[in-house]
Amino acid sequence: MTNSQMVIAPDLARAARALTQVSSKVIARAAELEKQQVRAFEKGNQPLTADQAGRLARALEQYGVVFIPDDEHGGYGVRRKFNAAKVGRLETWEGEGGPAYEDDI
Repeated sequence: MTNSQMVIAPDLARAARALTQVSSKVIARAAELEKQQVRAFEKGNQPLTADQAGRLARALEQYGVVFIPDDEHGGYGVRRKFNAAKVGRLETWEGEGGPAYEDDI
């Protein structure tokens, strides 16, 4: 689901950031917001414009979450983009310096 299909709710933003394990400062920078705006929004103390909420959702998606809309099976939510096995492979791959290519030697 893309952020253009749903409005991000404060509790959903907070849950998504918890899943990403990224600080409010980093997410705010990625969303072109102030850290205080992100924290206040997550607590339900300050609304964001539709544009700001869209930028926040895109930033969270870039850090690896997928937003789940309300449907006949249940309410809205958020989950990790990759399962545990895929995350393990990505971490190994990144730890090795990136993709393997044929040697030019």
